[in-house]
Amino acid sequence: MKKVYDCEIIKHKEIAPCIFMMEVLSEEIVCSALAGQFVSIYLNKGEMLLPRPISICDIDKDKGTLKLIYGVVGKGTAELAAFKTGEVLKVLGPVGNGFKIEDTIKKHIVIGGGIGTPPLIELVKQLKGKVEVFLGFAKDSILEERFKELGATVYVATEDGSMGIKGNVIDLLEQINPDGDMIYSCGPKGMLRAVDLWGREKGIKTQVSLEERMACGIGACVGCTCKTKKKNEEDWQNRRVCKDGPVFWGEEVVW
Repeated sequence: MKKVYDCEIIKHKEIAPCIFMMEVLSEEIVCSALAGQFVSIYLNKGEMLLPRPISICDIDKDKGTLKLIYGVVGKGTAELAAFKTGEVLKVLGPVGNGFKIEDTIKKHIVIGGGIGTPPLIELVKQLKGKVEVFLGFAKDSILEERFKELGATVYVATEDGSMGIKGNVIDLLEQINPDGDMIYSCGPKGMLRAVDLWGREKGIKTQVSLEERMACGIGACVGCTCKTKKKNEEDWQNRRVCKDGPVFWGEEVVW
């Protein structure tokens, strides 16, 4: 059973408009955390009783720290942004199922959209072989240089054309036309659906990390379900994004 830990905030700063990076100390969570998992943070302030799910961006096993990057999109994340370095948070984790990493695969295509980009950092750290990263943003990009530091080739698209090519990440894929053995993707649902379709056309298996509104974060409330195909059947079933995911095979999701 997952536990709640008291985690000290080591760093906390705004890295882009309404985008924050928080580093917390938790050797207990770090020792079992995987790329693509998330943590649930209990704010213990104001009105927000339910935890806020935040994807794990970076895992440092030597320091025992987790790096979390999140966007301020409502009251809960606004409260989280007000926490200071040195304060202590109650954190449940690690939660969910992460990306499937196979050492036999040597050509990887990693695709991120907006605030869905951060959980791909730890993934790229662990991939072996050729890694190409495709990022799509409305305007300001984040983490581009960090992916490059990890040895990946990085391509960027922005809707306003301020960085990279003008357009979305699908426009970017069609322009570069990469070749790979596996696709890993995280971002808005519409983008993930388009990525899965692009991967099917190319004959490349695709993993998608779904973003859904969560309540309990442990699968008990069944509030974050998605439709997936039953194995070897035409019928579908509801599965919990927080517990059965957030990472699924694109081919099993009923878009």
